[in-house]
Amino acid sequence: MTVLEVENLKKIYRPRFGGNQVQALSKVTFSVEEGEYVAIMGESGSGKTTLLNMLAALDKPTEGEVYLDGKPLSAIREKDLSKFRRDHLGFVFQDFNLLDTFNLKDNILLPLVLQGVDYRKMNVRMMPIVKELGIAGLLEKYPYEVSGGQKQRLCIAAVARALITDPRLILADEPTGALDSKSTDELLGVFERINQSGQTILMVTHSVKAASKAGRVLFIKDGEVFHQVYKGEQTDEQFYQNISATLTMLATGGERQ
Repeated sequence: MTVLEVENLKKIYRPRFGGNQVQALSKVTFSVEEGEYVAIMGESGSGKTTLLNMLAALDKPTEGEVYLDGKPLSAIREKDLSKFRRDHLGFVFQDFNLLDTFNLKDNILLPLVLQGVDYRKMNVRMMPIVKELGIAGLLEKYPYEVSGGQKQRLCIAAVARALITDPRLILADEPTGALDSKSTDELLGVFERINQSGQTILMVTHSVKAASKAGRVLFIKDGEVFHQVYKGEQTDEQFYQNISATLTMLATGGERQ
């Protein structure tokens, strides 16, 4: 089943007071099937962030359409967009976006509070997630109380918050960008486990290591999907080398495939 479908997406930014317009995306088309783990890569300025904003309904395309479960995002009324994102999408950001005035438990439960879920049902939904992710013992701590050696736990708490609403799609924006190597390994392990349980993930990343854990990598260049590679039966190391070679091809002006 197709969860996400992107058709001929185009985005042009026009300066308010004259000047040259900037085309950030051009004819981007791809789809993501249920249970897929897809990474998006590309150089800075290639259009990755613009694309992610379109997929999250945070910005509107100049042309084209994004569909989630067959429903066009353009059909959602402006006043309903926040609820749509809260009910159908989970987000994991590089800086985690946790509130320092809330402990980890309240940060994780916040989407359910905004949905108006009964408090007793919140805990029933939360506990299996935090136990699986290994952060059940940190729920009463505030983000600033989590030591540097446990920094990855903050990102894992952000993953728990993304999962709490049982989203159709998790959008991750450079989730390993602020983590050291050990913490990166732990977070990527979490992503692998939740994907294996059936969660669909789309991740924007500069990290070849992070991308090598995905099942497919889309490469964005000059606002277009320039190339894609599938993991298939490759090991992580083999896929790592494949991704690295493709990035080199893009950087040296290789031909579209």
